[in-house]
Amino acid sequence: MSAVDYRGQTTLITGASAGIGAEFARRLAARGSHVVLVARRQERLEKLAAELAAAHGVQATAIPLDLSRPAAGQTLAEEVARRGLSVTSVVNNAGFGTFGPFHTEDPQRLWEEICVDVAGVVDISRAFIEPLRAAGNGVLINVASMAAYFPVPNMAVYAAAKAFVLSFTEALWHESRGTGLRVLALSPGATSTEFFDVIGTDAADGGGKRQTPEEVVATALRTLDRRTPPPSVASGRLNRAMSSLGRGLSRRRAVMLMGSMTAAG
Repeated sequence: MSAVDYRGQTTLITGASAGIGAEFARRLAARGSHVVLVARRQERLEKLAAELAAAHGVQATAIPLDLSRPAAGQTLAEEVARRGLSVTSVVNNAGFGTFGPFHTEDPQRLWEEICVDVAGVVDISRAFIEPLRAAGNGVLINVASMAAYFPVPNMAVYAAAKAFVLSFTEALWHESRGTGLRVLALSPGATSTEFFDVIGTDAADGGGKRQTPEEVVATALRTLDRRTPPPSVASGRLNRAMSSLGRGLSRRRAVMLMGSMTAAG
């Protein structure tokens, strides 16, 4: 395989109103891809769409949508079709976390977390993967997390959700071999985004240095441009080392390690 040619493609990006999603939109538009921007905040989406269209001469479409709603993938596919768009690449970036002992968490908030972080990724991937495979020249990026490699006390649901995304995407990577579609699970570590504002604490970052969205997106695009892209990648040298450590530790040691790093309070 050669480097991905995004010119003339149409890439759908969820969670595109800020952070990693917005950076994906900027980088891909700069490479010539039309973009479909999906998130809840319409004003932000429209502002970004106008910026990208003016800067790069691409078609940038804003679709406000709450991905915690049932059948979000079908709703999104129908709206894309209604607008006459043909999506050739997808970045499933939308997601959020919660922090605190599981027994104190709000059940409704946990349900929304599962809907966005797990069900939404599956639903959107299923809604678009057939046309992506048929196009044969695009990418499917599902954003997991370094939390995918460890059970994480005080973030039990989030870590489990991202472990699902990692496993699910690696399986799709194998299923898509020979189609021309490149599939990648991207696992950022702590990143300077609104994630920690939503979660309500800095304790979730484990006390380490945060990457920038630019660094995370550069890792994904550089990985996909490789001759034989792997099924998954952790962003950053230290995170790649940690992902290997996570696979090698006993489950007891892994959970004790993460419990010490994310202790509440």
